[in-house]
Amino acid sequence: MDLHSIRIAFIGGGNMASAILGGLLRQGLAPSQVQVVEPFEEARGRLAREFGVTAHEQAGDFLAPAQLVVWAVKPQTFRAAAQAVAAHTHNALHLSVAAGIRSDSIAHWTGSERIVRSMPNTPALVGRGMTALFARAAVSAADRQLVEQVLAPTGATLWVDAEQQLDAVTALSGSGPAYVFYFIEAMARAGAEMGLPPAKALQLAIGTFAGASELARASSEPPAVLRERVTSKGGTTYAALTSLQQDAVADRFVAAMHAACRRAAELGDEFGRD
Repeated sequence: MDLHSIRIAFIGGGNMASAILGGLLRQGLAPSQVQVVEPFEEARGRLAREFGVTAHEQAGDFLAPAQLVVWAVKPQTFRAAAQAVAAHTHNALHLSVAAGIRSDSIAHWTGSERIVRSMPNTPALVGRGMTALFARAAVSAADRQLVEQVLAPTGATLWVDAEQQLDAVTALSGSGPAYVFYFIEAMARAGAEMGLPPAKALQLAIGTFAGASELARASSEPPAVLRERVTSKGGTTYAALTSLQQDAVADRFVAAMHAACRRAAELGDEFGRD
């Protein structure tokens, strides 16, 4: 489908909606092709100023022409938002970026089977996101292509075959930026404690993560091999990794991600279909 003719509605106008919307406008989508439902006045004003789109306090007939509805609401508000929107969007393709809410619930609330559920992450704000996608059976190849086109400016996409895998995706890449920021904080703190100016320690930590991630992406070898190449027995890296292994940091980190995965499943139970 041609982006220059499509009509898109965003339900929710927060950071993720803004990342997707900004990317679409850079691709040539006109602000007049977009409608947003956003209950908060301050957010509506920001959307109008930054993107020139019309943002409404509540749903209405203006949603009827939408061919794609992007659900960018918090899990706990999804059901109420859908109850207000569903009457106007029967014929639309629905793309959800809400964590935890399962497609069965979305289908029940919206009355549509054309649903793609996604799990993006915050690097989408700078066009370097990683978004996993799951499509229900009623979603056509053309629908999938449209979703990929809409999300392309936010970064990379990856389709999964089973919806349950999105809980693991949430734990890994959805929450993943927070883990990276956590380790950047720790590295910068250590650098400052060892005598570096705090600003330079932070610059070194960020640059190291960015460079190592790019090396891992570009290399055909697994991370374990890349790690071993940096680690000379008896050297400085060996001393650091030995300390981490003695404290079972990897095991604790894996356990933490399992906790995130369990919470993702709980969100579906807590805020899902009645």
